[in-house]
Amino acid sequence: MDWMTAIPIIFIVLIIIASSVKIVKEYERGVIFRLGRLLGAKGPGIFFIIPFVDRMQVIDLRVRAIDIPKQMVITRDNVTVDVDAVLYFRVLDSTLAVTKVERYASATSLLAQTTLRDILGAVELDTLLTEREALNKKLQEILDRSTDPWGIKVTAVTIKGVELPDTMLRSIARQAEAEREKRSRIIIADGELKASKAMSDAAKLYEENPMAMRLRELQTLSDVSKEKNLIVVTPALGDTGSTVALATGISERMKR
Repeated sequence: MDWMTAIPIIFIVLIIIASSVKIVKEYERGVIFRLGRLLGAKGPGIFFIIPFVDRMQVIDLRVRAIDIPKQMVITRDNVTVDVDAVLYFRVLDSTLAVTKVERYASATSLLAQTTLRDILGAVELDTLLTEREALNKKLQEILDRSTDPWGIKVTAVTIKGVELPDTMLRSIARQAEAEREKRSRIIIADGELKASKAMSDAAKLYEENPMAMRLRELQTLSDVSKEKNLIVVTPALGDTGSTVALATGISERMKR
């Protein structure tokens, strides 16, 4: 009878001892409450609590990534876009994360969504598309200040994608095409200006040296003669005066 009575007592004692031993990993902390009052955070490693009196909540200190769902944002210039982002944060103070906010991960995600809409709604579309790094930094700083009382450190915020309506995409494509056409016309005009200056200098040279004009004419005829299906009729060599007169007329026309 004594052994039969002692076995349940020993079993209960073993259960109490086992439940009093707690082990938390290197990247975790155990927040202890005794009869509802906060005792503090313990860990990492092994420690003991009072069974049925103490309650422990384990907090992970590693960096967590939260996918911010797609948000409809109206920019400052009244363009509707869909924006999604990624939030990276970690718990710095485990006691604050437990006592100052309920479900800190969900609260941080909701705060990030509202902050994303507020910040991006205050900028224009061009700023959103071209200055994404500056916007990421601004979002990170605002969220970090807001979550600091919760013991949360926001390490980074990254805007993943910006979806534009089809009408805006077509408008941007037309604008880019017009810009390319503008650059091509400027290049062509610059080439025409340089060519006209070169022609003016050549006309002056030919006016001063008629034989150079004749040599250029022969070179041109040589180039034309490469085509096998053409017949080239050239003036006599004594007609150099007409060629010189032509060069003089071109030079005077260019001076005007």
